[in-house]
Amino acid sequence: MTSRDELLGYRESSMTFAGELSFLRRKVTRDISNADIVVSGIPFDTATTNRPGARFGPQAIRAASVQLAELADHAFPSKVNLFADLAIADYGDCELPSGYPGQVVERIFNHAQSILLHDVMMVSLGGDHFVTYPLLQAHAEKYGPLSLLHFDAHVDTWEDDGKSLDHGSMFLRALREGIIVPEKSVQIGIRSLSDEDYGFTVLDSPWVHEHGTNNT
Repeated sequence: MTSRDELLGYRESSMTFAGELSFLRRKVTRDISNADIVVSGIPFDTATTNRPGARFGPQAIRAASVQLAELADHAFPSKVNLFADLAIADYGDCELPSGYPGQVVERIFNHAQSILLHDVMMVSLGGDHFVTYPLLQAHAEKYGPLSLLHFDAHVDTWEDDGKSLDHGSMFLRALREGIIVPEKSVQIGIRSLSDEDYGFTVLDSPWVHEHGTNNT
């Protein structure tokens, strides 16, 4: 069993270009019984209608995070020491079947559920926007209907047939399935037109620019 102490502290290395690739150089393990936060990648981008490549996001985020790892023990300006106060583990990536898109939702849901069963906070690295849908399903299964805080240029509440893998409709689907509560949810930074807000509070891009980050 991985002890809590093994998930604390900083594994020091001055070589940001070498060494084991993990989020903030945290321990890579699937023994998360003593973890507070578990980071996992969801390398999927088949639902995008534009440029692919988000499947490489989890590894790219991990690579970039190595440069920040040595600063996390004296974060500015919060002065919170993430490594001393929180036991963080990198769980690796969700295994997704190439050539079987019909299995994606179930695979991601089961992957997230296996993490949440340990009563930890899950941080997911995408992946295109669609991966949010099965992740929300898994969280709602454990915690009940959710409030959504959504930063984006697009509302992602477009109509679909309820069957397609679409990175622009998953929040409408989640709403209709009772996974999220729109009256307790906020969309921030929106800069696209939509005929219906579906009960969400929408702070669009012009509003944010006019009122500033503090009011937002």
